[in-house]
Amino acid sequence: MLPATASRVENATSEDLNRHFASEIEESLRHHAEHPEHIDHRLDELDHEWDIERTLEANAATLALTGTLLGAFLDRRFLVLPAVVTGFLLQHALQGWCPPVPVFRRLGIRTSAEIDRERYALKALRGDFRRLNAPPMDTDAPPRLRARAALDATEA
Repeated sequence: MLPATASRVENATSEDLNRHFASEIEESLRHHAEHPEHIDHRLDELDHEWDIERTLEANAATLALTGTLLGAFLDRRFLVLPAVVTGFLLQHALQGWCPPVPVFRRLGIRTSAEIDRERYALKALRGDFRRLNAPPMDTDAPPRLRARAALDATEA
């Protein structure tokens, strides 16, 4: 059975490193609870943070293109590099792990789920989701209005 897409990298990461990322998020939230004026800046930083998937894609594309060009213009034996890289990408897609993942994780590259945890906790801290308690979220309200209120709350 293949792991769930959203948790496959975290499942393949050591518990110590997962705890480290979780404690960084908690520390960020404590800091921003004391300094709410910094939340907007941090949210902007999170919007520009590269997650593990983007980092792996850029790394793999660079290595595969380099191997292809070297293979085409210098020596065909360089074509083994793109073959190995694409094999690692397939392994990552299926298992959430490949040899570069532990290296990037130790360098502090987080998953999109970890980044989103911090993002939405900061938005909740800022008060963005208070609108969900407004009348449209009343369980007696039509589903269309409840859905619109939930969507509006995520766009804050």
